[in-house]
Amino acid sequence: MSGANSCKKGILVVSFGTSYEETRKLTIEAIENKIKNSFDGYEIRRAFTSGIIRKKIKQNENIHIDSTKEALDRMKTDGFNEVVVQPLHIIPGIEYDAVKETVNEYKNLFEKIIIGTPLLYEEKEYEEAVCALKNQVSAMKSNEGVVLMGHGTTHYSNACYALLQYILEENGLENVFVGTVEGYPTLDNVIRRLKKNKIDNVILMPFMLVAGDHANNDMSGDEDDSWKNILKNNGIKSSVYLHGLGENLSIQDIYIEKIKKLIF
Repeated sequence: MSGANSCKKGILVVSFGTSYEETRKLTIEAIENKIKNSFDGYEIRRAFTSGIIRKKIKQNENIHIDSTKEALDRMKTDGFNEVVVQPLHIIPGIEYDAVKETVNEYKNLFEKIIIGTPLLYEEKEYEEAVCALKNQVSAMKSNEGVVLMGHGTTHYSNACYALLQYILEENGLENVFVGTVEGYPTLDNVIRRLKKNKIDNVILMPFMLVAGDHANNDMSGDEDDSWKNILKNNGIKSSVYLHGLGENLSIQDIYIEKIKKLIF
């Protein structure tokens, strides 16, 4: 009986990370706390995949945050037997592939190690994410819209944004448009669609876990090349919804359900 009770189980929550302390608490930390409260008998650990973010936090806040590899090494040293790795990434892109590769390196070092999936993975999760967005997007007039800023990637998973756009429209959100900072569709693509639909007033909203650098600068910054100012120069008024997806309670629940599917 003593052997059965000696199994040490943990959940490693992996995200890209952010150096913006306030949004970190409202998103990443909030999800970690929800996971902690949802799974008795599991210790929660944190890892950030961005080395730049980890370095910045160490410099500015004197807080060390592990990389995925460092966190797993630490969990091995601390005697964990079973580890669940749950990424908080939005799409299964470059960052997620890197986490999977790291986890695969540790498959023989723990009795059990399993990895969950990003927010948008199975088709039904797109539907759930769109339902979660409906909680944030109020009823709009015909000339009003919402522009979601996704990160975008050169990875083939960039196609996730096109599927998201399709499912938004299928769910009656024809005035919600997806653009990306570093992929396709670009803001120029979105502007063409806005003009085609005679929409001249939009809410800018990050389709990212946190409202970090992209949201504060690329989306809503005062520079000429921010989305806010580019839209203004195209005759489109905008207001800013500066909250990451991680603040949305329904989005948080999607991650919880992913872990439940792994454990139970």
